[in-house]
Amino acid sequence: MSKKFLRWLLATVFLTTAQPSDAQQSKPYRVGVLLPGDAWYVIIDGLRNGLKELGLEEGKQFVLEIHDTKSDMKAAEEAARNLEQEKVNLIYATRTSVTIAAKRATADIPIVFCAGTDPVVLGLVESFAKPGGRLTGVYEPGTDLTAKRLEILKEIVPKLRRIVTFYEPRNPVAIESSKLARAAAQQMGIQFVERPVASVEELQAGVRAIKMGEVDAFFQLPDPMVQGQAQLIIDTARRIRFADYVCRSKVCH
Repeated sequence: MSKKFLRWLLATVFLTTAQPSDAQQSKPYRVGVLLPGDAWYVIIDGLRNGLKELGLEEGKQFVLEIHDTKSDMKAAEEAARNLEQEKVNLIYATRTSVTIAAKRATADIPIVFCAGTDPVVLGLVESFAKPGGRLTGVYEPGTDLTAKRLEILKEIVPKLRRIVTFYEPRNPVAIESSKLARAAAQQMGIQFVERPVASVEELQAGVRAIKMGEVDAFFQLPDPMVQGQAQLIIDTARRIRFADYVCRSKVCH
């Protein structure tokens, strides 16, 4: 599904979930937005533009209450809980991880999500045909492309033998992606070095500890905490002369 569809879906949901009394007043609909870091603010720009194209004026018909969780899932849960208590009309969760956190922390508020892993497998919705419950959204099958991304990396770096990846072990999306990457790496004869990290500080220390010649490349899994440290990983890749770094390339998305 396209991002344009997501904007339409978001507009439809918050316009149709408002209480009848809300429709009779000029008070704008309030949309709580959860995003995991700086890299995702561009999504908000697209959201604003899309809603404007649909004839909805920010400040007049809707207000975005943006919460940057800094890739901290506890912060995402707290933000979602607060948004429900403040009675916003709905929550828009920009990534799978914050969607899971928002669902876990709330009871009644509608949630529109953008998921990179099958939302049925994750238990976000009952099925694609009939989502059920209070969650709906767009599925971008990024996780399903994990093996293909590794194949492309192998084509770019034919002598690829050993790759490293970091991810937060409580992130179900990263866990699923790591399983797919591990299986694909085994089939291609590539050693897949997994380094789970529990915090940004642990991640930074782990990245800085990589030595020249230790691995050939870094392989990005869909983990907001790791993606939020993209510049550090790029700088490290340059310092130790990685064969390639795929997080910022088109093959990663």
